[in-house]
Amino acid sequence: MIDSTTVKALLARMQGIRVLVLGDLIADEFLIGEVERISREAPVLILRHQSTRLAPGGAANAAANIAALRGKPEMLGVVGRDPTGRQLLVNMEGLRITTRSVVMEPTRPTTTKTRISASSMQTVTQQIVRVDRLVRDPISPELEDQVIAALAARLPASEALLISDYGNGLITPRIREAALAAGREAGKLVAVDAQGDLSEFHGASVLTPNQPEAEANVGFAITDPESLQAAGSVMLEKTGAEAVLITRGASGIALFERDRPLVEIPAFNRSEVFDVTGAGDTVVGTLTLALAAGATYLEATLMANLAASIVVRRFGTVTPSPADMESAVDTIEPHRAGEELAAGRGISPEGAEA
Repeated sequence: MIDSTTVKALLARMQGIRVLVLGDLIADEFLIGEVERISREAPVLILRHQSTRLAPGGAANAAANIAALRGKPEMLGVVGRDPTGRQLLVNMEGLRITTRSVVMEPTRPTTTKTRISASSMQTVTQQIVRVDRLVRDPISPELEDQVIAALAARLPASEALLISDYGNGLITPRIREAALAAGREAGKLVAVDAQGDLSEFHGASVLTPNQPEAEANVGFAITDPESLQAAGSVMLEKTGAEAVLITRGASGIALFERDRPLVEIPAFNRSEVFDVTGAGDTVVGTLTLALAAGATYLEATLMANLAASIVVRRFGTVTPSPADMESAVDTIEPHRAGEELAAGRGISPEGAEA
């Protein structure tokens, strides 16, 4: 079971841990307005603009979560030489994310996801449409050279490598192989959060697919305990990973480790989910930082689950602080969490291995 003593101890160990984050940089733009009326031109809402906010998204959000928990992330990726790219760099630096290895590309726009959200006097703010501006073409060979050179220069100073692949063109086969090889040769933890074929990341330490991504990789639906167990076994075999986490929304997280039974960790927050934007980035960022700090896979997964339970209660792309983590752990139903963990892998409600 996770408790405040464990959380505080892990948070202390996570401070100052350096993580190199390689992945697709995304600008999460939030445009907020209040509904005034229905347009006479078409049956659409007219919003009176109230505010616009730009937050680090994608791999940058994973890095922001690491920084929020007092780790030291360094970002390695590509942005456009445009106003959005410049603002994204400023915002990352403001969050204590090192950006010296971010390459600005004049011919490639910064990937931007604009979420338009509305409220009225009777309702809370909620998203009504999202507009994506992106290029999925692979980056040029010249950019590949720069990224690989930066990877070789910066990885030795880090305790872990986090690869975040949103399919926006940065993680080319050449960069993927260079990253996996560099991590392997340096003996670094390599965590991967990626869309697409996860077997391409063979040899990574841990992967964090959500359930639809896992189902796409194994070729069958996860509908019951037997199919969940089968999916985890196939994923471990296909990827050669030490561990695979399948995030399952309200059903929590399923942790698969080599030569260990499946552990199903319940969602710590099922009743107050407000916005799931960026929750996957929170999971992989927290997990990587905790593992780099010496946590076991189970401890790190519990910390990631706790962090995700915090961010889904808030609007937009947000991150949990150490104080948030310490406060939230006291709200968990200890008996339910302990009993379900015990059923998953012989862990008593007191937290001792049986």
